[in-house]
Amino acid sequence: MQQSLRTVKYSVQDDAKFEKIALKLGRSKRQVFSQMIDYFYRSKKDPLDFNDELLKNTILKGQKEYIGFIKTQEKELLIPIKRDAVRMIETLKKIVDCFNGQVLKHNDEVIGNQLAQAKNLSALNMSVERIEIKMETKQKLKERFLFLLNNYIKERDSFNMMTSSKEKEELAKLTRKQIELL
Repeated sequence: MQQSLRTVKYSVQDDAKFEKIALKLGRSKRQVFSQMIDYFYRSKKDPLDFNDELLKNTILKGQKEYIGFIKTQEKELLIPIKRDAVRMIETLKKIVDCFNGQVLKHNDEVIGNQLAQAKNLSALNMSVERIEIKMETKQKLKERFLFLLNNYIKERDSFNMMTSSKEKEELAKLTRKQIELL
């Protein structure tokens, strides 16, 4: 059975490209042309649409490689990092709790000690003030006593042989009374 042939006219440049395709595939131009028609007929593709299966497969392969890479990184890096981060956070929480417990307890002790020291210092200050007052009082008492003693001695020395014992007794009595008033 003999087929009737038809003719298709195309440019010399298209013929050169067509020739290269046929040589590359190792087929005749007529066979390549027939296969091209079958391909476009079965796939219902528009030759102007460059989104062919090879491109789709290449994109899908690339996407699969990226997804595989991401899953590998997730398994090898991200999951261990997350696990370590969770463990580290738990450990830090324990450290913070322990630190807070010890530091707060220590702070309470320090504050208690400071308050006790402040109370003791206040009591010491009051005692020192009382001692100073008593020392001032004692000093004044000494000064007055010396004044009285000196007056007594001066008066007694002013007595002569003729001074009556009554005057001497009165001087002693007056001096005693003044000492009692101190």
